[in-house]
Amino acid sequence: MIIMGLSNVGIFHTVIGIVALIAGLIGYARHGKIDLRQATGRIYGYGTLVASFTALGLSKQGGFNPGHLFAIFIAVLVVAAYLLSAMKRGTNRWRFVENFLLTFSFFLSWIPTVNETLTRVPVGHPLADGPADPLIGKTLLALLLLFVLGSIHQFRAQWKLNKAAKNTVTPKP
Repeated sequence: MIIMGLSNVGIFHTVIGIVALIAGLIGYARHGKIDLRQATGRIYGYGTLVASFTALGLSKQGGFNPGHLFAIFIAVLVVAAYLLSAMKRGTNRWRFVENFLLTFSFFLSWIPTVNETLTRVPVGHPLADGPADPLIGKTLLALLLLFVLGSIHQFRAQWKLNKAAKNTVTPKP
């Protein structure tokens, strides 16, 4: 079955990817970040991993392509964030890296999403002609700006948490 030029794997990949991105957005709204200790963070993480791996089964040109490498890179970012999350919890410098990796993976996930959406919707008269379309470029530039501002906000919030935790620690006698 083909819908909007998507195979069954493509449809599954798209649905899982959309669920992951929505979970990421909800996580940012609720917690100011994708927090793997929260349900939204776990849905984002697992959904992104599944979407990344199912992307490996998709190809317009056939064979391995740069999009597959991009999907693998996103998966590596999420796995690295999971490993950091599994380390001793609390407020420390690794939380900065964990937050950045998840935010960066979230930003990167929007690149193919924007491209595929704007070149397919509305059906029959897509908003963009291809990856080089100015609308795609402007949309990605806006997302890049949000990524930079969001990363700065997360860095400052984590710095405040770390500072507050450091000030409340009592020295051992």
